[in-house]
Amino acid sequence: MLEYHLTTHSYPETEDFGNKFSTLIQSGDVILLNGDLGVGKTTFTRGLARGLGIKKNVKSPTFTLIREYQDGKLPLYHMDAYRLENNPDEDLGFDEYFHGNGVTVVEWPQFIKDEVPEDHISVNIKRAGEDDRDITIKLHGDKYSSRDFGGIV
Repeated sequence: MLEYHLTTHSYPETEDFGNKFSTLIQSGDVILLNGDLGVGKTTFTRGLARGLGIKKNVKSPTFTLIREYQDGKLPLYHMDAYRLENNPDEDLGFDEYFHGNGVTVVEWPQFIKDEVPEDHISVNIKRAGEDDRDITIKLHGDKYSSRDFGGIV
């Protein structure tokens, strides 16, 4: 498993990192976002969407569970599994997203851990101060064994 670390110092910097991260993303990628409430998971996703050429405003999918953005270079499926904490067995067709032709981003993936494919990218965001964020990227599975994310970190 490959692992990368970086620190951002503001929400705009976290969003810019998501934008740069998009240059390494490919069709079928699954990105799991871990971190406390308000740490910048949706901010990162907003930057990722911008980098994919998505013009719509990216909002947290907390109340809709899944938001789909089809107007970029690749479709983006932004999921928030937080509300599934008490209903982890609910069948929402995750396989169609995880094995489709777009990029799937999942916030709070621990609530659907049995659904997550073995090959995925985890992005862990932790507070390191009021505005600072420590970000750790881990590449899991054979699919990512030859990809190098070091150029953006």
